[in-house]
Amino acid sequence: MCGILAVLGVVDNSQSKRARIIELSRRLKHRGPDWSGLHCHQDCYLAHQRLAIVDPTSGDQPLYNEDKTVIVTVNGEIYNHKKLKQNLSSHQFRTGSDCEVIAHLYEEHGEEFVDMLDGVFAFVLLDTKDKSFIAARDAIGVMPLYLGWGHDGSIWFASEMKALVDDCERLISFPPGHIYSSKQGGLRRWYNPTWFSEQIPSTPYEPTILRETFERAVIKRLMTDVPFGVLLSGGLDSSLVAAVANRYMAQSEAARQWGSQLHTFCIGLKGSPDLKAAKEVADYLGTRHHELHFTVQEGIDALEEVIYHTETYDVTTVRASTPMFLMSRKIKSLGVKMVLSGEGSDEIFGGYLYFHKAPNKEELHEETCRKIKALHLYDCLRANKSTSAWGIEARVPFLDKEFVSTAMAIDPEWKMIRPDLKRIEKWIVRKAFDVDENPYLPKHILYRQKEQFSDGVGYSWIDGLKDHASAQVTDAMLKHANFVYPENTPTTKEGYYYRTIFEKLYPKNAARSTVPGGPSVACSTAKAVEWDAAWSKNLDPSGRAALGVHSDAYKDAADAKIAEPENGSI
Repeated sequence: MCGILAVLGVVDNSQSKRARIIELSRRLKHRGPDWSGLHCHQDCYLAHQRLAIVDPTSGDQPLYNEDKTVIVTVNGEIYNHKKLKQNLSSHQFRTGSDCEVIAHLYEEHGEEFVDMLDGVFAFVLLDTKDKSFIAARDAIGVMPLYLGWGHDGSIWFASEMKALVDDCERLISFPPGHIYSSKQGGLRRWYNPTWFSEQIPSTPYEPTILRETFERAVIKRLMTDVPFGVLLSGGLDSSLVAAVANRYMAQSEAARQWGSQLHTFCIGLKGSPDLKAAKEVADYLGTRHHELHFTVQEGIDALEEVIYHTETYDVTTVRASTPMFLMSRKIKSLGVKMVLSGEGSDEIFGGYLYFHKAPNKEELHEETCRKIKALHLYDCLRANKSTSAWGIEARVPFLDKEFVSTAMAIDPEWKMIRPDLKRIEKWIVRKAFDVDENPYLPKHILYRQKEQFSDGVGYSWIDGLKDHASAQVTDAMLKHANFVYPENTPTTKEGYYYRTIFEKLYPKNAARSTVPGGPSVACSTAKAVEWDAAWSKNLDPSGRAALGVHSDAYKDAADAKIAEPENGSI
């Protein structure tokens, strides 16, 4: 996790402009408190705030090729950097940083090297030989990146919007899986997986393949030279991440350099569902577990900071970001700099409770595709910015490029929720890890129903937020919301309250335009209403509101015999 800022083609390249770039880069210092760097070439600036995870002693940025004609500033982790280096034997590497391969790959392959990278990243590369540049973002958008345009025709890139908003006329969230090329004059997609097409995938479900691909995704994310842990809510996704990481630590001496036990972390209101479930999983795995508590008032007091760091007023994101933000602060105090987290599984496998109403595999697949493509605006944004606010990097194995490709190639009929076959949401993931010998998790945990993170930390958290917002926003304010906020008009008092905080922190139109809203936000609810009209009565995104599914379905799943398809059919 780092903070990058690049400004290219400025008219004013005086000392005062350099000082301004340094000032703006410091707004990202929370992302990289370990070191800072700045490279200036004529009218181009590349700045970097470093969080040292790999090669803490020599991997400072910006990074260069041998003669320093190629400069790159990177926020990311390149998990296959050692393999890539084997084909770059003619190049001299100055550091042990996994990101240095980017400069040398560009020398060998030009702009077409990006798809060779296995990892998560946002980077800007300047070629001083012809003063061309490229910027790129990883396939799913795990690492944040913003693109802006200055009054003087300059082009700006930064890890967070706050470094650009005061100096750019217009901003956008840089689309994931894209590259910006000054030579070709704009954005183009470099990530073109087969599941992006409208054709419904037909690969048969092979539990072993899915399990082994996920295990590789977890293991490669244990590439670190600093203490690490796992965010463990006790739900299926985080529990699987912890189980796989824990097994690897038991087998790998390198993984045990920070101790014989895996550290796990959970936060919640006292007595919350997550705390109870996480402790049960931690006890089963034998991890060194850290149970962290917060109060509703502490969460409310942190809201302004949370919105400042996450740069959004989306209700679900703010709700879930707040406990994650508070947990990250406590984790940082323990000396941990990297954590694994379980984001992405629900989008890939149709794990949200409204997927119970999906009428057929075609619509389910289309909805999972749409959810994955929007992750960079929601869960990826939350996980990254809530942790990076305290100089912690969150890694997300479910969004591994190979794993996503494997999971999305499976015939979506296997993802359909089938009560007649006792298949609950994410059944194919659960089944993949349902082994009799040396079980990864107990069956009742493996088949536990999904809990929204903002619900799981304690139901009174959301109720407390609603009550607080109702005390701040009057009926008249909400009634006239469309006049005050004609774009992305809030429909609830809670949404209105978050919007007022955001507007105070980021009053410019350029900032407002980076937050998703309108049709994009309404799409999930619209799809749920399309699948079941009863959803139209619900304006709250909480998982508890999922049409009775949360409270009624599959309470006895742990004791139920999980049915196999008859005669090998789906």
